[in-house]
Amino acid sequence: MKNTYTAVIKEDDGYWIGWIEEVPGVNCQETSREELVKSLRITLKEALKFNRQDALHSAETNFSEELVTV
Repeated sequence: MKNTYTAVIKEDDGYWIGWIEEVPGVNCQETSREELVKSLRITLKEALKFNRQDALHSAETNFSEELVTV
């Protein structure tokens, strides 16, 4: 399953900076737009993986999972 997220990107003083609107804490800085998008994609994947692991660990036992679409 693929999800779509929104990257806010801008050039600032010779650097490209960006962040993902929907996931707090996912932000990056690079010297080119292409490298920034690549870094945002990697960082977003890592953050989602960590958040999933953290949620499952917090649930401990006797839980179920349900897909929620908004």
